[in-house]
Amino acid sequence: MAMNRQHTIYMPDGKPAPPVLTEQEAIKLLRLDTIALKHPESTLRRYRDMGLLRCVQISKKVLYPLDELMEFVERQKEAVAR
Repeated sequence: MAMNRQHTIYMPDGKPAPPVLTEQEAIKLLRLDTIALKHPESTLRRYRDMGLLRCVQISKKVLYPLDELMEFVERQKEAVAR
């Protein structure tokens, strides 16, 4: 059985990331706002629509679980390493 190691993930502003992030928080965490994308919201939605990134809907808000965002980063890292 693998141990689940938890460590604190920080947002670019230095604050701990919440367990569930808004679209804008997810964009900041993934740094999509820093790589010269005209519409980072569209990129995030495309990842979601392609099934690369899962989200949850609470009320009428689409939110992104922190663990899903970190798994997405790991999957992207593995894909680039191939």
